[in-house]
Parts: sequence; C-alpha cells; structure tokens
Amino acid sequence: MDIFESIKNAWQMITRTKMRSFLTMLGIIIGISAVMIVLSVGESVQDLILDEIRSVGPDLIAVLPGASDESGRPSSTFGIVNTSLKYEDGEAIVRSNSPYIYSLVMYLTGSDVISIDSKIKGITFYGTTTTYIDVQNARIEKGRFFTKEEEMNNARVVVLGSKIASEIFGDENPIGKRLTIKKVNFNVIGVLEEKGSSLIQSQDEDFFIPISTAQNVILGVNHINFMRIKVNSIDNIDNAIGHVEEILRDRHNIDKLDQDDFTITSTVDALETISLITDALKFFLTAVAAISLIVGGFGIMNIMLATVQERTKEIGLRRAIGARKKEIINQFLIEAITITFISGIIGIIFGSLILALISLVINYLDYNWTLIISPMSVLLGCLVSIGIGLVFGITPAKKAAELDPIEALRYE
Repeated sequence: MDIFESIKNAWQMITRTKMRSFLTMLGIIIGISAVMIVLSVGESVQDLILDEIRSVGPDLIAVLPGASDESGRPSSTFGIVNTSLKYEDGEAIVRSNSPYIYSLVMYLTGSDVISIDSKIKGITFYGTTTTYIDVQNARIEKGRFFTKEEEMNNARVVVLGSKIASEIFGDENPIGKRLTIKKVNFNVIGVLEEKGSSLIQSQDEDFFIPISTAQNVILGVNHINFMRIKVNSIDNIDNAIGHVEEILRDRHNIDKLDQDDFTITSTVDALETISLITDALKFFLTAVAAISLIVGGFGIMNIMLATVQERTKEIGLRRAIGARKKEIINQFLIEAITITFISGIIGIIFGSLILALISLVINYLDYNWTLIISPMSVLLGCLVSIGIGLVFGITPAKKAAELDPIEALRYE
C-alpha cells in the first residue's frame, strides 16, 4: 500500500466516525491553537511594551531614590517610600554643565479625586519642572507651560493633558479657568497636545503643576520621586550616568559604591530587562499550553488502537498475502500523521482567527497593537502535529504489525 492509499484510509476513518474523530482531534486542535496564540500574543505584547519604552526616549536615563537590589531594581519599585532624592540634587546636576547632559526634569507625583459633571474621577497630578517640555518631547496646544519663576515660587497654576481638559471643560477654552486639587484652587494656563494612550504614562489624562507647589502646598514634603535626564547622544549614556553618580555621591557623602542611596537606569537597560522577562513568560506559557498537546496525543493513540481492532481482518489478509511488518507499521504511522497534521492545520486556522479578533479588540481600545503571526509558530504547529502522530502512532502501528495473520483472519 502506497502513501496516498494510507492517507485515503485515514481520511475515510475520519469521515466514517465524524464525532469520535472530532473529539479525538480536538485536543490537538486546541493545543496547536494555544501554542500559536501564546507565541504570537507574547511577541505582540513584547513589541508593544518595547515600543512604549522606546517612545519615552532611547536617550533618557532615570534617577530613582533608594539603593537597588541584586537584580538592579530600586526599592521604590516595590512601593517603598524613599526620600533620598531632593530638588537640590537635580539643580546640582544642572549647574554642573555636563557636556553629556542635554536637559533634566524632576517629578513628584500625587493623586486626588475631582468632580466632573457630577461624576467622581480619580486623577494623577505631577509636580514637575519647566524642562518637562524638553525632556518628554511634549507640545503645547493652547496657552503655555509654567515658567522657572513659577516653578520656584509655589505658583497655583496647572497645565492639563488634552483628554482631561476636554472632559472637564468640553468645547470651552480652558485657559484662565479654575479647578481644585486637594482643595487648592489652580488657574489653568495651558493644555498639551494629544499624545495618545500609553502603557507607561498617559500624558493626556494628567495634571502638571510646579514642583514647589506640589512639595510645599499640596503634599508637604521636601523630596522628589524621580528624575529623568536627556542625554545629548545615546553614545554618551554611560558617561552621563558616571557623571550623575559622582555628583550624587558627593552630595550624599557616600564613600563606597555599595552605600549608594539612589539607582540610575537607562532606557537601554529597561529594554533588555523587559525582553528577558517577556521571553521567560512566553516560554512558561507555551509549556503550559503544550500540555493539551500531550492530552491530544493520547487521544490519537486511542483512536488508532481502536482502528487496529476494527481492521484486524484487513491486517490479517494483508499479512497473509505477503505484506511485511514494516509496511503495516508505515501504513498506520502515515494514517496517524495524517490525522494529526489535519488537526494541526485546523488549529493554525482557528488560532489565526482568534489572534485577529484579539487584535481588533485591543486596537479598538486605542493601543498601537501589531498583529504578529510568527512564521515560527506556524512551522512549529505543523512540525509538532507531525511529531505527535509519529510518537503516539507508533504503539498502535506496532500492535497492528505484531498480529498473527491466522488469528487475525479468524477474528470476529
């Protein structure tokens, strides 16, 4: 029996017992779809996150309060409040006139609940410096950003993101209007251009006030949460980090490297860390999804064993007229591979449809989601389905080949 006859027999077996065949193939279909979806979604999520980090700026370094642990993460990332960074630290870095640093911005964040059209809305406000515009590549749509004098003198002025300005004031021009943060009245002096949704920071929904106002009027603190420094060239990131470390150690009276009370990271570091994390996550989720393939493989073995029993007389007749054991094994292996390969193709099609639906939903939520159907996941799906046919088809194939021809012909 040639390979095409074996494929024809496999197809006849599938169509003859449609429900049993479907239930048997379902494990492979779900498994291949799950592996494909996990790999493709993992790559799309990784691409989305890395794009978000790149959009912040490849030439940025961040200075955070608190020493980092062995993995390089500062204590502030675990929600631990650390007050080691001061406004004066940022000013000292600026005054150093480093040839590697283009600009520096400082941040102090807080939250409040405001009322918009009788609805309560939680907002995040940022105490920041006048250099925010330069470092974050932000643009003013209406009005202006606050001045250095306002930054230093607790001015009650606020610049709004485009979305929150629209929610509060509608079609009215917000410039000159008043709003309240923490029961303090602020004059609106500017609105930023729309920047779109972001996983890291949604500028369109934020409030920006002078950092001195955030410290002295709103929150009553004398520290800052973090700084971002724009380097004049990506090639000078390491030089800029070394320069900032030297200034902060001098200001904080730190003599040994292991006594640092601050952490400096760059966008490049963040990209490498995120890539490692997402790669590990993809591997773990793929391993979990692959469990269904093993379950599906046992289903294939069961249907092939049942087929051997149903075709005992046929096997006995073929053996009686001279068919060798190798030919019987090849026949049943080809049939098993055919079933799993068809299951794999269906799984790939089903997985592609699910991925397209996921892409539509996420893009509808206004995220820059790129549908990535990895050629590797398609190839892997085909190869895995064939491999399952080989691995789980070998036992039924051997059982068929070992049947005694005389006993097989007598089988009822």
